[in-house]
Amino acid sequence: MKIGIDIDDTIADTYELIMNYAQEYTIDVLKREPIIKHGSCGNHYYTQYLHGWKEGEDFQFLNEYYERIIRNVRPKTLAVKYLRKLQDEGNEIILITARWETDTFDVKETTKTWVKENNIPCNKLIINAENKLIAAKKENIDIFIDDSFKNCKMVSDSGIKTYIMDTGVNRDLEDDKIIRVYSWPHLYMKLKENMN
Repeated sequence: MKIGIDIDDTIADTYELIMNYAQEYTIDVLKREPIIKHGSCGNHYYTQYLHGWKEGEDFQFLNEYYERIIRNVRPKTLAVKYLRKLQDEGNEIILITARWETDTFDVKETTKTWVKENNIPCNKLIINAENKLIAAKKENIDIFIDDSFKNCKMVSDSGIKTYIMDTGVNRDLEDDKIIRVYSWPHLYMKLKENMN
Protein backbone atom coordinates (compact mmCIF):
# COMPACT_ATOMS: atom_id res chain seq x y z
CA MET A 1 0.00 0.00 0.00
CA LYS A 2 1.04 3.59 -0.62
CA ILE A 3 0.45 5.65 2.51
CA GLY A 4 0.50 9.44 2.25
CA ILE A 5 1.23 11.08 5.59
CA ASP A 6 1.38 14.69 6.71
CA ILE A 7 4.29 15.74 8.94
CA ASP A 8 3.20 18.55 11.29
CA ASP A 9 0.72 17.50 13.98
CA THR A 10 0.53 14.04 12.40
CA ILE A 11 4.08 12.68 12.68
CA ALA A 12 5.58 15.68 14.49
CA ASP A 13 4.29 17.18 17.73
CA THR A 14 4.12 20.67 16.26
CA TYR A 15 1.12 22.06 18.13
CA GLU A 16 2.79 22.40 21.53
CA LEU A 17 5.91 24.00 20.09
CA ILE A 18 3.93 26.46 17.96
CA MET A 19 1.63 27.40 20.81
CA ASN A 20 4.54 28.20 23.12
CA TYR A 21 6.24 30.34 20.50
CA ALA A 22 2.88 31.97 19.69
CA GLN A 23 2.44 32.87 23.35
CA GLU A 24 5.88 34.47 23.40
CA TYR A 25 5.16 36.34 20.15
CA THR A 26 1.79 37.60 21.41
CA ILE A 27 3.30 38.87 24.66
CA ASP A 28 6.70 40.16 23.49
CA VAL A 29 5.93 41.43 19.99
CA LEU A 30 2.21 42.18 19.86
CA LYS A 31 2.17 43.35 23.51
CA ARG A 32 -1.15 41.63 24.18
CA GLU A 33 -2.57 39.13 26.59
CA PRO A 34 -2.24 35.69 24.98
CA ILE A 35 -5.89 34.65 25.28
CA ILE A 36 -6.58 31.35 23.56
CA LYS A 37 -9.95 30.77 21.90
CA HIS A 38 -11.38 27.31 22.14
CA GLY A 39 -12.90 25.42 19.27
CA SER A 40 -12.07 23.69 16.07
CA CYS A 41 -10.31 25.05 13.03
CA GLY A 42 -10.76 23.26 9.72
CA ASN A 43 -7.32 24.02 8.31
CA HIS A 44 -3.72 24.26 9.52
CA TYR A 45 -3.89 28.00 10.25
CA TYR A 46 -5.02 27.33 13.80
CA THR A 47 -2.41 29.59 15.41
CA GLN A 48 -3.95 32.76 13.96
CA TYR A 49 -7.46 31.51 14.73
CA LEU A 50 -6.76 30.48 18.33
CA HIS A 51 -4.93 33.69 19.21
CA GLY A 52 -7.28 36.04 17.38
CA TRP A 53 -4.40 37.59 15.48
CA LYS A 54 -5.14 40.23 12.88
CA GLU A 55 -4.33 39.64 9.24
CA GLY A 56 -0.59 39.84 8.69
CA GLU A 57 0.31 39.06 12.30
CA ASP A 58 0.49 35.37 11.44
CA PHE A 59 3.01 36.09 8.67
CA GLN A 60 5.07 38.22 11.04
CA PHE A 61 5.02 35.31 13.50
CA LEU A 62 6.11 32.81 10.85
CA ASN A 63 8.91 35.08 9.63
CA GLU A 64 10.27 35.09 13.16
CA TYR A 65 9.65 31.48 14.25
CA TYR A 66 9.07 29.20 11.21
CA GLU A 67 12.65 27.95 10.91
CA ARG A 68 12.94 27.32 14.66
CA ILE A 69 9.69 25.36 14.63
CA ILE A 70 10.73 23.12 11.74
CA ARG A 71 14.22 22.50 13.14
CA ASN A 72 13.16 21.86 16.75
CA VAL A 73 9.89 19.95 16.52
CA ARG A 74 10.03 16.38 17.84
CA PRO A 75 8.25 13.31 16.48
CA LYS A 76 5.04 12.32 18.24
CA THR A 77 5.36 9.55 20.81
CA LEU A 78 5.74 6.17 19.07
CA ALA A 79 5.35 7.66 15.57
CA VAL A 80 8.75 6.43 14.36
CA LYS A 81 8.18 2.93 15.75
CA TYR A 82 4.86 2.49 13.94
CA LEU A 83 6.05 4.13 10.72
CA ARG A 84 8.94 1.66 10.73
CA LYS A 85 6.51 -1.25 11.25
CA LEU A 86 4.37 -0.06 8.34
CA GLN A 87 7.41 0.28 6.09
CA ASP A 88 8.84 -3.10 7.20
CA GLU A 89 5.50 -4.68 6.28
CA GLY A 90 6.03 -3.53 2.68
CA ASN A 91 4.06 -0.28 2.69
CA GLU A 92 5.46 2.74 0.87
CA ILE A 93 5.61 5.83 3.11
CA ILE A 94 5.18 9.11 1.23
CA LEU A 95 5.43 12.23 3.38
CA ILE A 96 3.19 15.00 2.03
CA THR A 97 3.67 18.31 3.79
CA ALA A 98 2.37 21.81 3.14
CA ARG A 99 5.64 23.26 4.46
CA TRP A 100 6.52 26.03 2.05
CA GLU A 101 9.71 27.61 0.81
CA THR A 102 10.78 30.98 2.19
CA ASP A 103 13.40 33.57 1.38
CA THR A 104 15.11 33.10 4.74
CA PHE A 105 16.02 29.38 4.74
CA ASP A 106 15.75 26.23 2.62
CA VAL A 107 12.63 24.44 3.88
CA LYS A 108 13.21 21.41 1.67
CA GLU A 109 16.75 20.78 2.92
CA THR A 110 15.77 21.57 6.52
CA THR A 111 12.89 19.06 6.33
CA LYS A 112 15.09 16.41 4.68
CA THR A 113 17.61 16.88 7.50
CA TRP A 114 14.85 16.67 10.11
CA VAL A 115 13.51 13.43 8.58
CA LYS A 116 17.00 11.90 8.55
CA GLU A 117 18.00 13.07 12.04
CA ASN A 118 14.77 11.74 13.54
CA ASN A 119 14.96 8.42 11.68
CA ILE A 120 11.56 8.95 10.05
CA PRO A 121 10.88 6.09 7.61
CA CYS A 122 10.22 7.69 4.25
CA ASN A 123 10.22 6.48 0.65
CA LYS A 124 9.43 9.90 -0.78
CA LEU A 125 9.12 13.46 0.57
CA ILE A 126 6.81 16.01 -1.04
CA ILE A 127 7.26 19.60 0.15
CA ASN A 128 4.95 22.57 -0.47
CA ALA A 129 1.89 20.42 -1.19
CA GLU A 130 -0.58 23.28 -1.09
CA ASN A 131 -3.30 20.96 -2.42
CA LYS A 132 -2.79 17.56 -0.85
CA LEU A 133 -5.46 15.93 -3.01
CA ILE A 134 -3.39 16.70 -6.11
CA ALA A 135 -0.30 15.19 -4.45
CA ALA A 136 -2.23 12.12 -3.26
CA LYS A 137 -3.70 11.50 -6.72
CA LYS A 138 -0.37 12.03 -8.46
CA GLU A 139 1.31 9.50 -6.15
CA ASN A 140 -1.61 7.00 -6.35
CA ILE A 141 -2.01 7.04 -2.56
CA ASP A 142 -4.14 4.24 -1.11
CA ILE A 143 -4.33 5.67 2.43
CA PHE A 144 -4.06 9.30 3.56
CA ILE A 145 -3.31 10.54 7.11
CA ASP A 146 -3.39 14.20 8.18
CA ASP A 147 -4.50 16.44 11.05
CA SER A 148 -6.17 19.07 8.85
CA PHE A 149 -9.89 18.42 8.50
CA LYS A 150 -9.92 20.41 5.25
CA ASN A 151 -7.24 18.17 3.73
CA CYS A 152 -8.86 14.99 5.04
CA LYS A 153 -12.30 15.97 3.72
CA MET A 154 -10.94 16.85 0.28
CA VAL A 155 -9.01 13.58 0.00
CA SER A 156 -11.72 11.34 1.47
CA ASP A 157 -14.33 12.87 -0.86
CA SER A 158 -12.16 11.68 -3.76
CA GLY A 159 -12.47 8.08 -2.56
CA ILE A 160 -9.11 7.64 -0.80
CA LYS A 161 -9.28 5.95 2.63
CA THR A 162 -8.55 8.77 5.09
CA TYR A 163 -7.55 9.00 8.74
CA ILE A 164 -7.46 12.17 10.81
CA MET A 165 -5.00 12.47 13.70
CA ASP A 166 -6.99 13.90 16.60
CA THR A 167 -5.97 17.32 17.89
CA GLY A 168 -7.62 19.92 20.08
CA VAL A 169 -8.34 22.05 17.02
CA ASN A 170 -10.05 19.39 14.88
CA ARG A 171 -11.91 17.45 17.57
CA ASP A 172 -15.37 18.90 16.83
CA LEU A 173 -15.14 18.31 13.08
CA GLU A 174 -16.58 15.02 11.87
CA ASP A 175 -17.24 13.21 8.62
CA ASP A 176 -18.47 9.62 8.30
CA LYS A 177 -15.82 8.85 5.67
CA ILE A 178 -12.90 10.01 7.83
CA ILE A 179 -11.59 7.69 10.55
CA ARG A 180 -10.43 9.52 13.67
CA VAL A 181 -7.37 8.19 15.50
CA TYR A 182 -5.88 9.36 18.80
CA SER A 183 -2.31 8.09 18.74
CA TRP A 184 0.13 6.16 16.58
CA PRO A 185 -0.71 2.82 18.24
CA HIS A 186 -4.40 3.55 17.58
CA LEU A 187 -3.68 4.51 13.97
CA TYR A 188 -1.70 1.33 13.43
CA MET A 189 -4.53 -0.78 14.90
CA LYS A 190 -7.11 0.89 12.62
CA LEU A 191 -4.87 0.56 9.56
CA LYS A 192 -4.37 -3.15 10.24
CA GLU A 193 -8.13 -3.64 10.66
CA ASN A 194 -8.82 -1.94 7.35
CA MET A 195 -5.97 -3.58 5.43
CA ASN A 196 -7.20 -7.09 6.26
